[in-house]
Amino acid sequence: MKIKPKDFQVKEGRKVELKKCPTLIKPFYKSKDQYKGILARHIEELSDIQNILYADNRYALLLIFQAMDAAGKDGAIKHVMSGLNPQGCQVFSFKHPSPEELDHDFLWRTTRDLPQRGQIGIFNRSYYEEVLIVRVHPQVLQGEQIPEILLSPKTIWEERYRSIRDLEEHLYCNGTRVIKFFLHLSKEEQRRRFLDRLDDPSKNWKITPDDIKERKYWDDYRKAYEACLGATSSPKSPWYIVPADDKENARLIISQTILDTLKGLKMSYPKPDAKRLKELKGMRGSLNK
Repeated sequence: MKIKPKDFQVKEGRKVELKKCPTLIKPFYKSKDQYKGILARHIEELSDIQNILYADNRYALLLIFQAMDAAGKDGAIKHVMSGLNPQGCQVFSFKHPSPEELDHDFLWRTTRDLPQRGQIGIFNRSYYEEVLIVRVHPQVLQGEQIPEILLSPKTIWEERYRSIRDLEEHLYCNGTRVIKFFLHLSKEEQRRRFLDRLDDPSKNWKITPDDIKERKYWDDYRKAYEACLGATSSPKSPWYIVPADDKENARLIISQTILDTLKGLKMSYPKPDAKRLKELKGMRGSLNK
């Protein structure tokens, strides 16, 4: 069965209802061996096209991963991007902002790490945290030193959505393609994964008391994601809601989506002009002496 990323894309202006979006679908593989084979092909293709992206040097790619805890962001990044050249790919994980970052606008700390042309940048969490966790815990805004007059709950979120849309439109117009993945995990599957982390000593480090506390806000996060996905998905910088209860299936959807996006850029290795051909001929002559 062919993977069609469009099936998971959030259409612009669509009202998102996550309860109606599956967290588990029929897998695109029939066995673990077949899964490994498909992913291996995707990784090989990604490696080849990364070389063209670098040589072409006109585009950059930014991948954004957002999800509830334990949805598999780290694993997806690790497995899907495993064949890429590290020199052309950087991963940034954004945690609690520093005092310096809090003294700047909410987009500042992430825009510093945007990929340059020919590169792939990966944000494990991103500026979207400012309309997700901050919306669920609005007291965080008090630490951002924003003038009180600008903190109206009636306007602040739409203003931040607009800032994000404007940023992504600006990036698109300058050659950076942005793909955004929301790994859609069920609450029950999260519970199972948390229990697995508690039962397996090698995974104990992955879970904290805060992870358990945040489950109390599950419905609040769902509403925040619904508002965010609907307000910031566009044909130029789309959101994809990826069913994440099956980690392997999610990785195949993600890798296929990245491949389709890169293939659609019509990139190629630079063709040498007459001057360059003469230069190459001269270098060959020097080596043959």
